[in-house]
Amino acid sequence: MRDRTAIDTIKGYFYQFDYSILTILELRKGTDAIIIEGIEDVDVSELESNTAIQCKYYANTEFNHSEIAPAIRYMLKDFVERRKYSKETIKYKLYGYYQKGQEKLPDIITIEFFKKHYLTYTHKKIKTLFYQDLNISDAVLHDFLSHLQIQINAKEFSQQLNDILKKLQEQFNCSPFEADHYYYNNALKVIKELAICKNIEKRKVCKKDFIKLINKKEILFNQWFYFFKGEKEVYKILRKEHFTYLNVLPFERFFLIEVDKNSYSRFELKEILLCISNKWSKLSKRTPHPFCPYVYIHNLDSNELIELKNDFYREGIRFIDGVAYNEAKFNPKAIVECANYYNQIMLKFIDHLDYINLIIHEMNKTIEIYQFFRETPFFELNNPNIKHIKIQNLQLKNVKGII
Repeated sequence: MRDRTAIDTIKGYFYQFDYSILTILELRKGTDAIIIEGIEDVDVSELESNTAIQCKYYANTEFNHSEIAPAIRYMLKDFVERRKYSKETIKYKLYGYYQKGQEKLPDIITIEFFKKHYLTYTHKKIKTLFYQDLNISDAVLHDFLSHLQIQINAKEFSQQLNDILKKLQEQFNCSPFEADHYYYNNALKVIKELAICKNIEKRKVCKKDFIKLINKKEILFNQWFYFFKGEKEVYKILRKEHFTYLNVLPFERFFLIEVDKNSYSRFELKEILLCISNKWSKLSKRTPHPFCPYVYIHNLDSNELIELKNDFYREGIRFIDGVAYNEAKFNPKAIVECANYYNQIMLKFIDHLDYINLIIHEMNKTIEIYQFFRETPFFELNNPNIKHIKIQNLQLKNVKGII
């Protein structure tokens, strides 16, 4: 059973990422932008104004003023410093989801209420009046409140996610599956990459560029995706969407599989390769465009690869690898030889990772790449026209369960 605290923590991170995605998608103009982890979690830059937004998700917490008071004080300090140094005045927003307790926040916040609940606190038995420390008047506090929005009736996690998926379907005119597993997944990847950039300018992205970055036929299923949706459920989705066909089209398919040397089993790998060959080969006389798959085994010892090929040879399973004879150089034109009824080529082995791009360069058909990696993807392809599915696979036996 997955630890509830861990799930809530991960949900909190994803909620902030999702809020960033939704905020970008809701921007009116392509040139409007956001900054991830700027002054606050999300800074929104529009033509009319800039807004710094603090985003929180407390699924199992009752709202109390003390929960948001530190964030409010930080915003107030930023506001006062901007006035002091004649910097541009911005808006501030606290956006949070709480299980209950929202009625504690009045519709209109008076100066006295604000001072009592947000600017007065006790630490180590010492009472602090934050507004006195900042040496600001009630007039300044009133001005700050006019720039502050507190929204503690934020959308629940799944509701916010559904809103994102609807926006993506509208943006790309796509199916619910494509919105969820293609564009949303890509959006998460982009936001996470922006969040870890040290330079604040590199954490800024406008709507137009964001849409361009996520508009790829590339999809990443990693361990966080499994943790969140459940491993079996993800395998079921993958199998249904990518590995179950009534009519297999004559595409050029690449299966890139990483093995773990510590738990490697030749028997398991052979089973997987035979399954791939049987499902994605068509060599009958009646097939107008016969085909068979390409396979690359990452992290497999070269001697073991030879033994694996020897097993297939002894068992009468025909394969090619782009090498015409012993000690000959790899020839990409040789490996793209068409498989058919007469040559009975059932598999095409790619011996080295560097060969993949050379092979792709020789092709003029639709290409699909399925990459099964252990920790991080080992093959990158920046080609928006090629479908590239990346699936984190911690155990070799799971590959067979997916395909």
